[in-house]
Amino acid sequence: MAKVTFSKMHGTGNDFLVLDGVNHDLPSELPVLAQKLSHRRFGVGFDQMLIIRPSETADFKMEILNADGSQVEMCGNGIRCVAKYITDHELSDKKELTIETLGGLIRPKLIGDLVEVDMG
Repeated sequence: MAKVTFSKMHGTGNDFLVLDGVNHDLPSELPVLAQKLSHRRFGVGFDQMLIIRPSETADFKMEILNADGSQVEMCGNGIRCVAKYITDHELSDKKELTIETLGGLIRPKLIGDLVEVDMG
């Protein structure tokens, strides 16, 4: 399995593993990796894996994998963490991002150290 660099974050009770697929090549077996790493005793433990990738239609694309490896459309706390990661790691200096998700385009706004998301 390929070497993967990740960051662990949390947002309002959910904990996430964030992978930067913008600056790093990621392995193709991410669902299997999610299952292994999410284990709370034998992995790093998390609720969902958040993958940031380049997008052709938005600033970034976010993919979300549950701990069992299944993919989901959207997570409000997750997109807030992704927006914070993007800002903290200087992937963008925009105060309002457009992020492509399976649930559509989401536009998180950075307000100081906080992230606001209108979930509709």
